[in-house]
Amino acid sequence: MKIDKSKVLEALRERGQHSRADWVDRELPDRIDTTKHSGILATLDLNPADFADPPS
Repeated sequence: MKIDKSKVLEALRERGQHSRADWVDRELPDRIDTTKHSGILATLDLNPADFADPPS
């Protein structure tokens, strides 16, 4: 599954984690592969399912 980086950035900034959001913005692609980057998402305490696009 891939998620939009903008959603992750928004979640981090809402938590006041601006430096982490800046790092994610620099280091990760616009569409984050949740399998490839699962460790980073876990470290950031983010659940990829929270960012999944709703079913169409």
